[in-house]
Amino acid sequence: MMTSWRRTAVSAAALCIFTGANAAFADVTAEQVWADWRDYMTDAGYTLEATETRSGDTLNVTGVTMTFDVPEEDMSITMSMGDMGFVDNGDGTVSITVPPNLPLDIMVEAEDDEDVEIGLNYATEGLSIDVSGDPDNMSYDYTASRVALTLESLVVEGEELPMSELGQASFEMSDVEGSTQMSVGDLRESVQKITSGAVSYVVDISEPEGGEGRFVMRGQAEGLTFEGEAALPQDMDPNMMAQMVANGFAFDGTFSFTNGKTDFNFQEEGEVVQGSSSSATGSLQFAMGEEGLTYAGEGTDIAISMAGGEIPFPIELAMAKTGFNLSMPVMSGDAEQDFAFGMNLTDFTMSDMIWGIFDPGGQLPRDPATVAFDLTGTGKLFVDLLDAEAMVKVEDGETVPGEVNSLDINSVTVSAAGAELTGDGSFTFDNTDMETFDGMPAPTGSLNLMLVGGNALLDKLVAMGFVPEEQAQGARMMMGLFAVRGEGEDTLTSTIEVTGDGQVLANGQRIK
Repeated sequence: MMTSWRRTAVSAAALCIFTGANAAFADVTAEQVWADWRDYMTDAGYTLEATETRSGDTLNVTGVTMTFDVPEEDMSITMSMGDMGFVDNGDGTVSITVPPNLPLDIMVEAEDDEDVEIGLNYATEGLSIDVSGDPDNMSYDYTASRVALTLESLVVEGEELPMSELGQASFEMSDVEGSTQMSVGDLRESVQKITSGAVSYVVDISEPEGGEGRFVMRGQAEGLTFEGEAALPQDMDPNMMAQMVANGFAFDGTFSFTNGKTDFNFQEEGEVVQGSSSSATGSLQFAMGEEGLTYAGEGTDIAISMAGGEIPFPIELAMAKTGFNLSMPVMSGDAEQDFAFGMNLTDFTMSDMIWGIFDPGGQLPRDPATVAFDLTGTGKLFVDLLDAEAMVKVEDGETVPGEVNSLDINSVTVSAAGAELTGDGSFTFDNTDMETFDGMPAPTGSLNLMLVGGNALLDKLVAMGFVPEEQAQGARMMMGLFAVRGEGEDTLTSTIEVTGDGQVLANGQRIK
């Protein structure tokens, strides 16, 4: 997992270097632009090989290959990018040219002989890449009417899998425009934005050697946008991510799309499962730096359907919005650091066919359901989460990774079948007291809860036979112990307080 984090961070940051921006009042030459590309790749830990030749106003770079070692996985990755041209335009700007069909060959060599060769084709139409500025501050403009990446070949452990039998995989974008402003100093910093029109992808893979299995996924969106910033230290080593972050590595990027749709079909042993999903909008953010890690996503107007296989009936689900957010520190320190975690599943609905399984009489309200919470807090890290050796000690139980010092429950909402539970609260934790609460840090604080419609829902569950009457009576007794009547019909409120001396109070009454 740690290796995947490093690869994702470095690869994402690389996106901010090699596309798209506005002209600056200075000059660059073909050699300077190529040198900057080359320096970036070698600074990032790649071994780069290429042949450079001058022909008039063009610097031709041929046989470009890049190799990257992954010591933790005992493997190396080699990418061959074919040929490129860097053209001096005579006005202080440079145009970068690539063939309309650029082969990309990726070789993954592992110590256990599980080598994989992947052959891709990078096809473009109307591609234009122009570079301006000066050697320490370059601007890129990038446009293309079409960009496509297609799987052409796959070799596993020396055996080539025939594409005619294996299937296809491709990704395509139209009307692509991008810009990047990049500056080089103590850090290599870049700001990028890229947009596209229609986006589509296809994955259609069959089980090799005559197997009956097949997986098909087709998707599309009306538009894709990426905005991001990156800061890369010189001579960075992606295999030492903690050191990179300490030296200034940072990345913050957000992908978003509109009107996305995906259809899938899975076949195995004579059974077929098929389904689809759609959403009006979607976004995904990833950020990492010395201040911590942020990961967040959101979708709106989502619809999901599935049928076939062992699923006894068609499943149809929908929700107005769903999302999540996670923020956490990654570097150790003596000071408390912030963290956050939230999730929402808003206005969730399902088809009457699903409702009919457990509520054929329609006794339960079928209003949209919502589950959401928003948590923030502070804590201390005793180890760098990006330090592979330190994390091994954590996994082996030799080191405690950190401690939680405070937790704010900003909001909690659970509403379904006519009932709604809401709450908020705040706690601090004494990490020196692990005895009062049997091995967990002693908390101090309070939690406020309100339940509306709980008794009515319980009555309906009893009438439906889901809850025996004696269990319902026990539940009502518990609600009477921990809650008091609130304003409004069928409303209960409760304040649970934990004091500094270890007492637990419910609405002022001591229960521990």
